[in-house]
Amino acid sequence: MTRASAIAAAHQMFDDGSLKEIFARRIAIPTESQNPARAPDLARYLTEEMQPSLEAMGFSCRILTHPNAKGPFLLAERIEDPALVTVLGYGHGDVIAGLEGKWKEGRDPWTLDDTGDTWYGRGVVDNKGQHAINIEALRCVLKTRGKLGFNVRYLIEMGEEVGSAGLHDLARDNRDLFLADILIGSDGPRMTAERPTLCLGSRGAYRIDLTIDAREGGHHSGNWGGLLSNPAVRLAHAISTIIGPTGQVRVHELLPKEMPDSVKRALSDIEPASIPGGPQIETWWGEPGFTPAEKVYGWNTFEVLALGAGDISNPQNAVPPAAKAVCQIRTVVGSDPDGFIPAIQRHLARHGFPDVQVTSGRDIAFKATRTDPDHPWVRWAAASIAETTGKKPAVIPNAGGSLPNDVFAEIIGMPTIWVPHSYPGCSQHAPNEHVPSALVREAIGLMAGLYWDLGEGTHPKLAR
Repeated sequence: MTRASAIAAAHQMFDDGSLKEIFARRIAIPTESQNPARAPDLARYLTEEMQPSLEAMGFSCRILTHPNAKGPFLLAERIEDPALVTVLGYGHGDVIAGLEGKWKEGRDPWTLDDTGDTWYGRGVVDNKGQHAINIEALRCVLKTRGKLGFNVRYLIEMGEEVGSAGLHDLARDNRDLFLADILIGSDGPRMTAERPTLCLGSRGAYRIDLTIDAREGGHHSGNWGGLLSNPAVRLAHAISTIIGPTGQVRVHELLPKEMPDSVKRALSDIEPASIPGGPQIETWWGEPGFTPAEKVYGWNTFEVLALGAGDISNPQNAVPPAAKAVCQIRTVVGSDPDGFIPAIQRHLARHGFPDVQVTSGRDIAFKATRTDPDHPWVRWAAASIAETTGKKPAVIPNAGGSLPNDVFAEIIGMPTIWVPHSYPGCSQHAPNEHVPSALVREAIGLMAGLYWDLGEGTHPKLAR
């Protein structure tokens, strides 16, 4: 009954192949939430796979649904003593499209392929593998100690890949079911495959559409060129007033007021790395005066995701009648998303572009969240991971991507810590999704150590 014993039990699960068997069984269920035909598989993942596994550990389970959701939810609960600290775990069992036939070496996305140093399969990191690691680490602590020494509520949703529709409503309507002192979840990548990472929240994501509808139909560019305004040219110039040629956002209302000192300190230890075989970081791009880490984790960005006018595949000799840009603002805490559209409208009007329509591109938007890097729970978790791995973990104030973390940070109201078990080159939304097997082994050990320490009662429990 020692910390080392629990970690050794976790490593043994990797070494004897039992963890790989769990990965393989769950990856074999094709839980594509974008595909309506897979709806039975979304339910089956919870009722036939996750619920029996958790009930065998003494959890009580219930399946929750919501009219707005694309799939069901499983909420599992093990309460050993109401006076003990309670942790909320999170994972999602739905995956992105399998993209059969596009994987290297003829791999099947629904079959785990172990090459010796790499595991391949759809969901191996996003997110089946990550919550499998955490739940099995809990199991190792339970077997070693005979109890956890803390309470657990665990939520698994089946619609994260389609925007977590219904999750916010479910949490508002059933807040008491999700109450906990701390969220400890796993999603997204580490800074590097070798360096354990703590991520304390996520960036927000807001889609903004810019459109110019000048007239009905195109008109001959020879007869009308020079007489009719060109919406593509107008829109390109309008965008150039919002974001400069090196990526600097020129509308101050789209930016946070400041970058807190605690965030700057945390990011001083973070160095984003280019991915071998992938894109290389362009240091000249983005907010001037900021480090690469501050640009992606500490500040807002404005991106043009798609831009179009006319038919690019079959251009005509005509002035196009309309142009559209699909844009996105990635935000951090301290921004005012409700003011984005009015601010852009005022800005464009001042610069002579009243013809640009500014609209919200979709109903679902992820809000920015962040636990302060100086929070006692963060220091506790970092110390635990360092003790287990002998490595100083990277502490990222918020992920560059977006998660429904506002459900936990704002609606439920708790500090949030994410411990990712992936790496930047994992191909999570593409063919060949994979994870280094050495990372898996380290991850289940560090989670066993983290959960062991949680049961020791040395954590900084706060009043709910």
